[in-house]
Formats: sequence, structure tokens, C-alpha cells
Amino acid sequence: MKQLIKKSSTFTEACESYKQSNNFCKLKHQTQRDYINNLARACTNIGHIRLKSLKYKDVSSAYDDWLNNSGTRSANYIATCVSIVLNYSIRYEAIQHNPMSLVTKSKVKPRKVMWTPDQVRLFLDTAYSDFKWRSIGLIVQMAYELAQRVGDMRLLKWESLDLNRKRMDYEQSKRGADVHLPLSESLNSMLQQQKIDFDFQEYVAPRTETRAGQYTPYTIHEIHRYINEIKEEVNLPSELQARDLRRTAITEMVEAGVDIASIMQVSGHQSPQSVKPYLVNTFRGASSALERRFKNEDKH
Repeated sequence: MKQLIKKSSTFTEACESYKQSNNFCKLKHQTQRDYINNLARACTNIGHIRLKSLKYKDVSSAYDDWLNNSGTRSANYIATCVSIVLNYSIRYEAIQHNPMSLVTKSKVKPRKVMWTPDQVRLFLDTAYSDFKWRSIGLIVQMAYELAQRVGDMRLLKWESLDLNRKRMDYEQSKRGADVHLPLSESLNSMLQQQKIDFDFQEYVAPRTETRAGQYTPYTIHEIHRYINEIKEEVNLPSELQARDLRRTAITEMVEAGVDIASIMQVSGHQSPQSVKPYLVNTFRGASSALERRFKNEDKH
């Protein structure tokens, strides 16, 4: 039975009501999990406060706590989830305004760390040298070569691959974009080997050891842990992270002179504006541009 939301409801009760709403139920499963986790974090600060008593000072203080303990990106995501619940409460006339909307969010500094091709090769050589790391290697190779999110690659299913035609077709989880991607000889070969060993279950790159008798996907936390383990094995820089792989791939396409429309076909971005953050100034990009410029001048 749907929990009714009233002025006397606490923020925790408002969250429970929202989680039973059509808006929440229409979200993708991973997004639902993210919202649930973020709202649980928010409830440790403001869950006990009744909606009619929730003030700017309450949510501002909570935001500062999230900022100090979880970092800018996480704090902003938690604040966004809180706003969604409060806006939902407004629609049901439990409150008249959203105090979270008055909180100024800190800006996330864009990461500029990128993997070099040599670092990727060294990482993959190491990962593929040990069966326990093979799925991690595949997740990293797919994310890097195909400019996809690690979160999508860890949940990729065999039904999304046609190894005979060397292609991947799947729907991205973040915005539902359908992408259709060719597989390199090297990647396709490794996937063929993986299929021999793991074709009996649905995930392409599951844990290489069972959990409760099943081969299930790695959590994001586990992927970070194993990536750090492999980096330490071969002394790769500690600042390299899984989330940098997609940005590295897109930046490499930009530097290679690939047009934005074609990049969008690979990355799944739905507007040129979304690709602009990747149009960064790099030495390699500048060198390529100047080289082409002078070659053109020599022709005249």
C-alpha cells in the first residue's frame, strides 16, 4: 500500500513515499539503487525532521557534512536526490517550497588525468596474465577501446555481443542511448576466450569466483580495488582511475581529428554540447593541429 505523504511526515517517510511513486518505479534499476543509497545517506542527517519544520539551515548543514565526508561529486548527487523528494512533496502539498534549492552546490573540478596507450597495454598484459584478473582486464579494455562507462561494461551480457560479426549492440544505462560498436581483433579474440569459460551464465565479465554458487558482476568498489591491485603490481601511477578510461578514449578521438557527430555515435552522447568538456587543450592535440597547418602551407 502506498504510503501517504503529509505535512507531519518526516523526511524519511517522504523518501519511502517517493520510492513507491510511479516516477521512481520508471527509473532504471541502477538509478533506483543510486537514489536509495543517496537518500539513506541524507536521512542520517535530516531523516528525523518533519517536512513542515525542514529549514534552509538544516539542509545547508547537511550538505556541508556530505561535502566534508564524501566529496563534492557525492555531496551534489545526494543534494539532487533530496531535491527530487522535496519537489515530490511539494506536488502533494506537504510543503510549499524546497529549501534544498537555496543551497549553492560546489563546482566539481573536472578531472584531467588520462591513461597513455602504453599504460593501458601494460595494465592489460598484467590483467590477462592471471585468470583471477581476466574479467577486470576485459572491463578495462572494453571501456577504453569503445569509450564506454565501466559501470555499463561490468553489467554487459552476452546477448549484446555478436562475436561472429565482431560487434556490440546495447542500451547505455545512464541515458538509454543505443550504441552499435565494432570490436577490434584483439578484443574479439579475448571475448572468444572468455565465452568458452563463461558462456554458461549471462554476464560477459563476471567475478572469476562464485558467490553463493553463482558468477555475479563485480561491484564498482571491487573493480576499483582490483584495478589498484594491478596498478601496484606494475607500478602504474596511483592517480589513474577506471572513470578516466572513457574520457581518455574520447579525448584520443578528438585529437585524432574525428568529428563530433562520429564521436557521439561511439560515446552515446546525445548532443554536441555534451562532448564539449572533452575538447581540452593538450600538447598532442596542439602538435597535430600545427603539423597539419604547416603541411598545408607547404603545398602552397
